[in-house]
Amino acid sequence: MKTVNEVSKISGVSIRTLHYYDKINLLKPTHATSAGYRLYDDEAIKKLQQILLFRELEFPLKEIKAILSNPNYDHVQILEKQINILTMKKDRLENLISFARGIKMIGVNNMDFSAFDTKKIEAYTEEAKANWGKSVEFEEFEEKEKNRTPIDNQRISSQFMTLFSEIGEIRFTDPASENAQNQVIKLQNFINEHFYICSNKILLSLGKMYTGGGEMNENIDKMGGAGTADFINQAIIIYCK
Repeated sequence: MKTVNEVSKISGVSIRTLHYYDKINLLKPTHATSAGYRLYDDEAIKKLQQILLFRELEFPLKEIKAILSNPNYDHVQILEKQINILTMKKDRLENLISFARGIKMIGVNNMDFSAFDTKKIEAYTEEAKANWGKSVEFEEFEEKEKNRTPIDNQRISSQFMTLFSEIGEIRFTDPASENAQNQVIKLQNFINEHFYICSNKILLSLGKMYTGGGEMNENIDKMGGAGTADFINQAIIIYCK
């Protein structure tokens, strides 16, 4: 575990910015001590690296949060696209450097402005954003949410967390038991009805996210008791097999 001071030093991100990321639920500390000190584990630091790469690509924080929250988030695939965009930006910078050197040598009579063209980079970036932040599931979630009132959303959120309270009551039993598997089915059906079609593949991703540390992990364990998130993840893995 690293303190917020240590994370700031190794990443170059200010403490104030890390506090802000925590406030907007973009990067939550893995643990907070009784004295209120924020602590970050290796997974949180890896997530910070992803956030900084997106920031280098000039993604707004809101879009970064949507991408990282996507159930279909694929770290390897996204990293590959980030490399592609960064390479395109590097090539463009090299062209601009050559262009500037040419002006220095021959004056400003060169009327070629192709080095300033960013259309290719912009088109690729927009396509990547569409793939990352606008999955079918994400669009379905947005469509359902826009037809609900804030009271509706609060009620659904409360019902969703109540499911984990019920799961917590059996967290010391066998995750392969009929009772545990029925809870997985109940959870999947709830997501299908209120959020988006939750395939087994997405359900597996959600289970992994539930145990990945951060706010969701903490909230589940608060509702059901310590170990609830790990228990439902194990039950989901068994169910999907």
